[in-house]
Amino acid sequence: MKAIETNATLTANGHLTLDSPLALTHVSRVRLIILISEDDEQPDPHETPTDRILESLHQGFKEAFTGQTVPLAQMWDGIDAE
Repeated sequence: MKAIETNATLTANGHLTLDSPLALTHVSRVRLIILISEDDEQPDPHETPTDRILESLHQGFKEAFTGQTVPLAQMWDGIDAE
């Protein structure tokens, strides 16, 4: 069995609509596990929101392209490992 994680909308009448189509080569039956967010549910602290990831990547590329880098040999200077 192959696992695919994707997002979908569950309507009031119980129908699922995928946010984007799956690239499958044939028709097959599936088994679903549905996780529904609750309004008072706290976000998983181990998951980073996509917009923060994209912002960080954009900043990193900007620094790399403008030469704002530190040579690898100097990255550990001043860090004391125990």
